[in-house]
Order: sequence, then structure tokens, then C-alpha cells
Amino acid sequence: MASTFSATSSMGSSLAPASNRLSSFVSISSSSFGKSQTFAQRKARFPKIYAAKQLHFNKDGTAIKKLQAGVNKLADLVGVTLGPKGRNVVLESKYGSPRIVNDGVTVAREVELEDPVENIGAKLVRQAASKTNDLAGDGTTTSVVLAQGLIAEGVKVVAAGANPVLITRGIEKTTKALVAELKKMSKEVEDSELADVAAVSAGNNYEVGNMIAEAMAKVGRKGVVTLEEGKSAENSLYVVEGMQFDRGYMSPYFVTDSEKMSAEYENCKLLLVDAKIRNARDIINILEDAIKGGYPLLIIAEDIEQEPLATLVVNKLRGTIKVAALKAPGFGERKSQYLDDIAALTGATVIREEVGLQLEKVGSEVLGNAAKVVLTKDTTTIVGDGTTEEVVKKRVEQIKNLIEAAEQDYEKEKLNERIAKLSGGVAVIQVGAQTETELKEKKLTVEDALNATKAAVEEGIVVGGGCTLLRLASIVDAIKQTLSNDEEKVGADIVKKALSYPLKLIAKNAGVNGSVVSEKVFSSDNPKHGYNAATGKYEDLMAAGIIDPTKVVRCCLEHASSVAKTFLMSDCVVVEIKEPESAAPAGNPMDNSGYGF
Repeated sequence: MASTFSATSSMGSSLAPASNRLSSFVSISSSSFGKSQTFAQRKARFPKIYAAKQLHFNKDGTAIKKLQAGVNKLADLVGVTLGPKGRNVVLESKYGSPRIVNDGVTVAREVELEDPVENIGAKLVRQAASKTNDLAGDGTTTSVVLAQGLIAEGVKVVAAGANPVLITRGIEKTTKALVAELKKMSKEVEDSELADVAAVSAGNNYEVGNMIAEAMAKVGRKGVVTLEEGKSAENSLYVVEGMQFDRGYMSPYFVTDSEKMSAEYENCKLLLVDAKIRNARDIINILEDAIKGGYPLLIIAEDIEQEPLATLVVNKLRGTIKVAALKAPGFGERKSQYLDDIAALTGATVIREEVGLQLEKVGSEVLGNAAKVVLTKDTTTIVGDGTTEEVVKKRVEQIKNLIEAAEQDYEKEKLNERIAKLSGGVAVIQVGAQTETELKEKKLTVEDALNATKAAVEEGIVVGGGCTLLRLASIVDAIKQTLSNDEEKVGADIVKKALSYPLKLIAKNAGVNGSVVSEKVFSSDNPKHGYNAATGKYEDLMAAGIIDPTKVVRCCLEHASSVAKTFLMSDCVVVEIKEPESAAPAGNPMDNSGYGF
């Protein structure tokens, strides 16, 4: 057993020699401490650590100017990608081919500025993009541009002597009122509009839009749609059995793709345990079979204690076995039901003592099969191999009978969720391209479009093209009347001016004057009337299919104002002093001449 598989008990013994080496080093140092020559050599070998900080006060406005310069550099770079005529950004890659992307958050994450204060400004605004990306999955560029607008307008009035505390309060109150107004403007998305939402997010690419709409039609609005890198140059779509639930891997060490922080295995076997795994010994038979068979293994259990989990992690890192583990989804009685659903999909046998199965005595005959499993920090997707179709149908019928018998709405909702997971399947969109660089860019574009469509299903849609934000600006005057303080009203004015920034930039990227466009759109009484940057026409944007998900617009507003508030309240910046580079050549680490022997 020891030859193939390492248990964690060996870890303690491997650490022991390190402590011996450490103690001998201390004794050597003390014995030669009196020799000034040796001490000087040792001192030269270990460089001095600088821990001092540099303080930038805002007495003459320089600190805020530098922060704002960082914000502007990031926003100008990201802003290049906004709108249907937005361009791409080329990102250098230390390894492999350069990346050419049109995705705001990917560009923002790459920015590191030389000046430490400017870099802090860029990092502040990057938060707006990251948070919007996490919640809505799209609208990251708009968040950054909106944050830049709020900061630019806010810095002017703060520099003129206004109270930043009251101004930020005004921004906060106005944003809350606008979000409430946005929900009133929103309308539920129809199936025919899903393609428009996806196409607008993908830069008016209707090939992508129609493919995502088709995927949604096949698996239903609550179904799971995933993306893969295709083998050919063409995009393709296929639907497979599968289920997704809200449980991620138990340890980040199970990750196989460090860029996406996900664990992915194909032709994987599943071990389902309706109990806590307490000892590594209990699963040794199963693990030995997996090593001999050379197949990946996914363990789903009620819980896994530290010792068996550490054993799995150590052997995964050493490459002994391809393995991942997660806690079973659901709580209480529902946990057992979910395990039975997964067993129906994969053909596994759930190990539970009530039916006379003991974990330490079973072999590979209890394992299920999955064509693919994908684990992230929060979710797990299991794609069946198509051999259990009849069993899944029977299971769905069984759950439908339970729905008829269920009395509570909550219970019915949970049972319907289980049916959707079992019968909905997974739609897989394969993104194809001629080169690897194009493939990465296309995949990010399709991912944004897919996220925008999901967001539209969740909270509805509004008119796109920056038009909705401009319409919200006309409501700010009414909101101002509800604010008691004059400086809070100044905060509302800042929001009003900043709301036109995204539309102006969309127009600028299309090669026209942004101020003229916003004035023309603003002068129309029709709330759906706006500027279609793709065609250069002023028209009914809802009819033209220029649509944004309400959730994306809401997240942009909330996160941009959040970043702007914290920025305007800042008055001093603390950064680390860069350590000066040593002119002396580094000593040979293997040289023992300084130890007095």
C-alpha cells in the first residue's frame, strides 16, 4: 500500500529533520558570533528588510490628483472596449501567445501602474468591475466608466471646499432612489428578446445571440448552459444530461485549472456516501481501484474529516490519483434525496448503513459514471454519460408524484428544482476559432453574453446603449427635492452628470461627438428613443433589439457609487517605500565559508 499511496501520517516524519537542521544552524551561529569577520560576511549575505511607509497627505491636492490619475488611466484603457464599435486591448503574456480581449474586467485585472499612489487609484476602481462581474457577469466596463464619472465630478466640488461626508451621503441616497426607479422601468424578458440581449452584450454579434437563445430554449430558463473550447473553427451547440448544484470543492488543492480555479475531469467515477468519512482507511480500497484503473474519482459525502481529506489532497498533489471531494448538496433529509438523484443520473449506489453497505467493505461496483464533472468554489456540474436515461425518467415521475402530495409551497418549489436539475440537462456551447488568441477572446465574449442573458431572465430588461442611465438622470431633479441638505443636493448633481458618461463614450468609440448625441437623446420625450451606435441612427432601441439586463445596470450603479464614495472620503495615502536594489552581488547560498569552520 505504501508504495502506491501516501497517507498523511508520513507528513509528520518528513518534517522532523527540518527542525534538527534548524537547531544545528542556531548553535553554529552562536558559536561563531564573536568573530567579527564571520558576522560581517553573514550580515552582507542577508539583506536588510525595509518596512517603512511613505505618507502622502492631501494638503495641496496632490494625493487625490495622483489617485485620480490612476483611475483615469484604468478607465481610459477599459473604456476602449465599450459599445458595438468598441475595440480590443492587447495584453502581453509572459508565457504563450498574447491575449486580445474585449472584456472590461480582464483588462482591468492586468493593470499595474508604476507609481504606487496611482496604482491604488486603479485598484479602487477595479473593485467596481470585479464586483459587477461576480454578481451580473457583464457590464464591467460601464461600472468603471460610471465610477470615473462620479469621481471626476466629485473631486471638482470637494476641491472647491464642499463637505465630502455630506456629498457622499447625497450620492448614496440618490443611487438608492435611482435603483428603485430602475426596477419600475424594467420589464420581463420574452423568449424572442433573449437573442437581442446576448447579441448586444457580444458587440451586436447575432450569431452568438441566436446560439445562446437556442441553448436557453432547449434546457429552459432555469437550465444550465456551459462553455467549452471547441476543436474546430466553428461554434457549435449540443445538449447533454446533467445537473448542477450549489456546492463546490472542499479544498482549493483539488483545482486542475488554476486560471478559472476549477477542477474538471472527463470520464469520471463517483463515490456517493450518505455519512461522514472519518478515516482514510475506509476509502483505501476505492482509492486503490482508482489508481489501478487510472480513472478520476469524485467523492460526494455528508462530510470528510481532516485526516482523510488531507490524504486525498497529498496524493492529488503528488499526482498519484486524480481526485476531488465535496459535501453533499442540501440539508437534513433533502441531502439524502439529492444523493439519490445524483445516483439515478450516474448509475451509482449510495452507501448508507441502513441498506447494509459499509464504506470500508465496498469496491468499485458501487461507483457511478459521469461523462464530465466541473467543480468551482461554489458550484458543481455533473454531466451524465447517457446510459441512465430510463432511470432518470422514472425518478422524475416519482418526484412529480411527490409534488402532487406536497402541501407547502416551499416544498413544491424545492421538488420542482430537483426535476429541473434532473431533466433539464446541460446545454454545452463549443466556441471555435482559427487561432488560440482568437479563441480566448471569443470565449470571453460569449461568456459575457451568456451572463447577460441569465441576468435578463432574473430581473428583466431595460433599454440599452447607455440610454437608460441617461433617462435616470432626468429623474435626479425630483430626487433632489427630497434631500434636506444643500451639499447632499450637490451629491445628487454629481450623479446626474456622471450618468451621461457611458453614452458619451459609446458615441465617442463610434466616431461621433458624445455631448451632441446625449443632448439629442435627452431632448426626446420617448423613453425608448436613443442612439444606435451600431447603425448611427436615432430610433426606438427596444424595437431595434438594443436591450440591457436590469440586473447589469443596477450593479453598475451600485458598485460605481460605492467606489466613488470611498474615493471622495479619502484624504491621505499610505504606501510602502520601495526597497533600493542592492549593488553588491548576491552570495552563493551553498557557500559555508562564513560559518567559522
